[in-house]
Amino acid sequence: MKLEGLTAIVTGASSGIGAGVASGLARAGASVVVHYHSGRERAEEVVKSIEADGGAAMSFPGDVSDEAAIAKLFDAARERFGRIDVVVANSGIQKDAPIRELTLEDWKRVIDVNLTGQFLVCREAVRRFCAQEQRGRSRGKIICMSSVHEIIPWAGHINYAASKGGVMLMMKSLAQEVAKERIRVNGIAPGAIATPINEDAWRDPEARKKLLALIPYGRVGEPEDVAACAVWLASDESDYVTGTTLVVDGGMTLYPGFEDNG
Repeated sequence: MKLEGLTAIVTGASSGIGAGVASGLARAGASVVVHYHSGRERAEEVVKSIEADGGAAMSFPGDVSDEAAIAKLFDAARERFGRIDVVVANSGIQKDAPIRELTLEDWKRVIDVNLTGQFLVCREAVRRFCAQEQRGRSRGKIICMSSVHEIIPWAGHINYAASKGGVMLMMKSLAQEVAKERIRVNGIAPGAIATPINEDAWRDPEARKKLLALIPYGRVGEPEDVAACAVWLASDESDYVTGTTLVVDGGMTLYPGFEDNG
């Protein structure tokens, strides 16, 4: 139980990667706040599943782009569990379109949730960590959920790719700034993970074949693959790791297609 006695907040945890990370942290011993925006019933199912396994969890709603809502989220976590030790900034959306069709509204909404939302969550985490007594080897751990598209350009998804590129440099800059406070900040960049948001890309046999051509390791990832990395980054086993991104992609960022051109 690497995280026993710790409290974690996971934003956007009602489904997909967020739900997998919340469950993984709970299995490792953490009490978990399952944040959601609109999926109340799904979030409650995640909480029930954690509790059925003997863990402690609660759900809490809010829009990560609203700073007042973020303050309420952290207040609720502290009221229920007494302190906050781990924060996973996971909430994210896609609103895809070619550049000539991409509206300013859709550009702004993706940036507001994916980048500004992570900024607000990280800022509140730093404030709360610094206001509480240090327990263990660090004051707290922040994990920013990014994407392989902080590295790989993605035509037709420029708002999403821009937001994830921003997350990467925000994470590194923040890690540099707060290391002296003994706060560790890292990122996870998932590749193709089997979640409801991208079901069309992995469930259909033909689409899956095209997707696997981009993954040298030969399989689509699962939320548990990401959760395992989050547990490690949240634990003291990674105490000397800050300002880095763990890429969880089965080799998607290894430029598949070049392996036979040696």
